[in-house]
Amino acid sequence: MIPLLLEHTYLAWLTLGGLLLAAEMLGGNGYLLWSGVAAVLTGLLAWVLPFSWEWQGVLFAVLTMLAAWLWWQWLARRVKQQKPADASLNLRGQQLTGRRFQLDTALVNGRGHMRVGDSSWPVSAEEDLPAGQHVEVIAVEGITLRIKAVSK
Repeated sequence: MIPLLLEHTYLAWLTLGGLLLAAEMLGGNGYLLWSGVAAVLTGLLAWVLPFSWEWQGVLFAVLTMLAAWLWWQWLARRVKQQKPADASLNLRGQQLTGRRFQLDTALVNGRGHMRVGDSSWPVSAEEDLPAGQHVEVIAVEGITLRIKAVSK
């Protein structure tokens, strides 16, 4: 068996490539895909243009690195092109910026709480504001909403 593989190294590369691609299908993470493709290409080139196993190993290494680098470049371009539907999806406070509400309770020393939907948010303002005052959220500082008084 070993003499056969040494005589026909392309069979070893094609087998290795097939095994790597099969293992990639089982795992599906993409780690073995490019090594499998490089092994198959090395096997095909060694079959068409026989050359020494040392150069076949170098070709396999270069093809693996080249394929992985090209994949990385393509993936980086795809990520840049994709814009999230809503960048503030999990940033609830950021979603409230610019919205207007009415205070249920007065702010004392510029601090208090405000009802937003079914939750209560800590708020701060430059001045004390009475209950019933219409306010607008102008910023978010940690979990505290920064608000200012607005006329209705």
